[in-house]
Amino acid sequence: MDVSQRESWLLARYAMFSRDTAGRKHAEPEHAYRGPYQRDRDRVLHSAAFRRLSGKMQVFTGEMGDYHRTRLTHTMEVASVARTMARVMRLNEDLVETLALLHDIGHPPFGHAGEDALAECLADDGGFSHNHFALTLVEDLEDRYPQFPGLNLSQEVLDGQKTRTDKTGTTDWPPLLEVQLVDLADSIAYNAHDVDDAMVLGLVQPGDLLEVPLANRAARHLARKHKEIPENRRRQALVRELIDIQVGAVLTKCLPELSKSGWNSADEARRAGYCLTPSADIAAEKRVLEEFLYDSVYRHANLLEVRRRAQQQLTEMFEYLVRHPNFLSPPYRARIEEVGIRRAVADYVGGMTDRFCYQRYDELIAQSS
Repeated sequence: MDVSQRESWLLARYAMFSRDTAGRKHAEPEHAYRGPYQRDRDRVLHSAAFRRLSGKMQVFTGEMGDYHRTRLTHTMEVASVARTMARVMRLNEDLVETLALLHDIGHPPFGHAGEDALAECLADDGGFSHNHFALTLVEDLEDRYPQFPGLNLSQEVLDGQKTRTDKTGTTDWPPLLEVQLVDLADSIAYNAHDVDDAMVLGLVQPGDLLEVPLANRAARHLARKHKEIPENRRRQALVRELIDIQVGAVLTKCLPELSKSGWNSADEARRAGYCLTPSADIAAEKRVLEEFLYDSVYRHANLLEVRRRAQQQLTEMFEYLVRHPNFLSPPYRARIEEVGIRRAVADYVGGMTDRFCYQRYDELIAQSS
């Protein structure tokens, strides 16, 4: 059974079928047994930028232990949640997985702190966005194939990532359901695992967390399921329940709506303006949880100090490299003629892991001062 036949058996009519792809910028022959989105997934998975996610912080740094998520483990959790939901909704799992693996590939070192620092450095040169940098990586900077620059991904994958760069709603229709699903899976995953990591690190106390409606709902669900949970397993059980509640809220609301829609193609679903959302009550409780995490975790004094120090070092190194471009690696020195010195330096710094960024700072600045 070939890819088209398999998808005709498995996918709903409103899913994005491989046979309907708009193709790639650089034409390639079809693969003998992998569909276009399977090939895209594998290209992202084998890219250097994807591997470097293992050395990039999600929220917490290596100074705070080794339990918490990295950007890579977050990405894998998003892919897991997204694939589960896609299978139930009968959406294209290959496309969903590719989008999930790609969604954070453009993050610079030190997470959003690094992104903000680079955006300030490039304030007069178009700014910096990790979502846009992901496109730069997969379209220009990855160097794996003799025939073309980048990864030559399918147009639907590139378009899906582009919707993350434009949050203003300027397009006429919402993105593909597969794209929307990955955005939902992203927020579900990071809400739950940031709770987990923050509790392990002692930044959030159980009593404070249980005052948050969604966490309290999860605790009540657990109490009904289990008469008693050992204390050393309570946190993990709560995190799983937070994920299950949020996933269930999307599926319970959206599955009946999709089944009654009558849409015969992914394009029809887009033209209808349909958006995947959780039920209203869970959406409201989810917002409260996110506010709690922002106030109690992301703005915690310990993290703010890490953020300040990282931004200072990254900014110093950026300006040093602008003045001394001979310290860039050869591909980025060559890139100066194409995009200018400041953008070329941002591309170089943006691809670094946290550890390599610290190392280069020590080599270039700390040891010479």
